[in-house]
Amino acid sequence: VTQVQRLGAEILRATEAVSIRVVDDTIIVCLGDDTELICRALVIATGMEIRRLPAPGVDQLTGAGVYYGAAPAEAAAYEGENVLVIGGANSAGQAAMLLTRYAKSVTMLVRGEGLDDTMSAYLIDQLGAQPNFELRTHTEVVEAAGGEHLESVRVHHKDTGDETLDVSGMFIFIGSSPHSDIVKDLVELDEDGFVLTGPDLIRDGELPKSWPLDLQPLLMETSVPGIFAAGDIRSGVVRRVASAVGQGAVCVSIVHQYLATR
Repeated sequence: VTQVQRLGAEILRATEAVSIRVVDDTIIVCLGDDTELICRALVIATGMEIRRLPAPGVDQLTGAGVYYGAAPAEAAAYEGENVLVIGGANSAGQAAMLLTRYAKSVTMLVRGEGLDDTMSAYLIDQLGAQPNFELRTHTEVVEAAGGEHLESVRVHHKDTGDETLDVSGMFIFIGSSPHSDIVKDLVELDEDGFVLTGPDLIRDGELPKSWPLDLQPLLMETSVPGIFAAGDIRSGVVRRVASAVGQGAVCVSIVHQYLATR
């Protein structure tokens, strides 16, 4: 904060941007109090949020046996324990592989038929070779229970009904939701709602029909010239703090290039 203020940036606290529109080459940001900010270049860095598992007991035990993600330190803490992995994409598979190194048993729960449509084949093969790994399909979490720490999880199978599993750890990987509502009708998004930028805007060798320039979009530029995106809101990026910070620094440089050449 001290650095950006020294450089002359204005910080508007407790202020929400509610809409963005473009008039000719001018970008207009409308705030919640109806104030409008006018600019030549805009960076969208609204990020995303992890989807939460809505089952009873999960929120209360988050951080006490229930985790959204699986760091090595957390995995090592469950040596010799029974754990669950919720989700069937690559992130869930990578976490399950990590957990098999420590846990007594790793059970993956997915609501679908299997993993073929959601996980890379190499991960499926690696997991299948682990003697302490089990995949349960058509199964979802109904409730998490415990006192100061997770002790059991009630699950539901669509054919066999409910069952209680004694587990001390549950690692959840059910995707993320981008904070892209403010630009959903303005810039191109991917199928999950993340903002497409730079080369990712090119489909079958063609830029979107809405792109008005003969020039190619810059690396972090969206389908609207002068509007850029950085961090977790972008499509196809590594969603980690270090990556987001790096993208922000690069994006500022690209904005300077834009302002100097267009």
